[in-house]
Amino acid sequence: MQRKAYVPGAAVLLAALLAACTGGSGSDSPPDDPKPGDAGPSATAAQPGKYRTLSDACGALSQGTLDSLLPGIKQLTDQEQRDQAYEGDATLTYDNDRRSGCRWKAESTDTTDHLLLDFERVVSYDNAVSDDTRAQKVFAAKQTDANLPEPSTSGSGPEGSDGSAGSGSPTSASPSGSASPTPSGDSGGSAGPGGTSPSGSATATAGATATGTPADLQPRTLDDLGDAAFLNDVLSTARQRTVTVVFRTSNVVVSIEYDEQPTHPGTVPDSKEMQDRARKLAQQLADSFAG
Repeated sequence: MQRKAYVPGAAVLLAALLAACTGGSGSDSPPDDPKPGDAGPSATAAQPGKYRTLSDACGALSQGTLDSLLPGIKQLTDQEQRDQAYEGDATLTYDNDRRSGCRWKAESTDTTDHLLLDFERVVSYDNAVSDDTRAQKVFAAKQTDANLPEPSTSGSGPEGSDGSAGSGSPTSASPSGSASPTPSGDSGGSAGPGGTSPSGSATATAGATATGTPADLQPRTLDDLGDAAFLNDVLSTARQRTVTVVFRTSNVVVSIEYDEQPTHPGTVPDSKEMQDRARKLAQQLADSFAG
């Protein structure tokens, strides 16, 4: 009887080839492909803002700057009172890296002046919205609350920019010589940080155009300050003038409220002088943030 021949080496080779083919069958799919429900690497969080901390508002101004805004400080004869006036009073805050504010007050022989400075660092908690975008919305809300008038094409004449002929006070010579007092009219700048614009929206400004006030003294947006800025100027029936400058730089919104109340009857604070002081202060602060 003839024996069958066995080739063990060929059998081993065949098994190895079958195993190699079976193991490579799933090699077309990359091992790091995301699961169907995963967001994948393309879903990145929005960029954080430029500023991660805030400086102390009460320490942001030099004595020289405060002297120019609050002349009554230099008239204080008591050194301790003068030092306290320079220090200012910090406003309430729960996180100094998110909000910092300070108030100053000084009485002179001619006026009582108040200054409120507020720094707000805006943080977005939505990964799809950047800090800067959120800060833009905060700034826009403040500008809306300020109720700035529409830009006038004519600096004088009975027809105001909004067709408000005769609507302003005929004796008003200031940009905000309205008969309606502002919320800060009798509080001396007591509006706290974080609320609506300190000068509010209750004051009409159409009368300023009707009396020929120069357009550069009207409440307006400012193109040369920070990323966006506006100025408001309001005169109350009590002859207290409040000039407000608000500007945004990246994710920080800075608000300045500067008001003056004359002590002599019939005296009205000079609009241009107060606006120049407030704008100079705003530019100094913008430069300090940029530096």
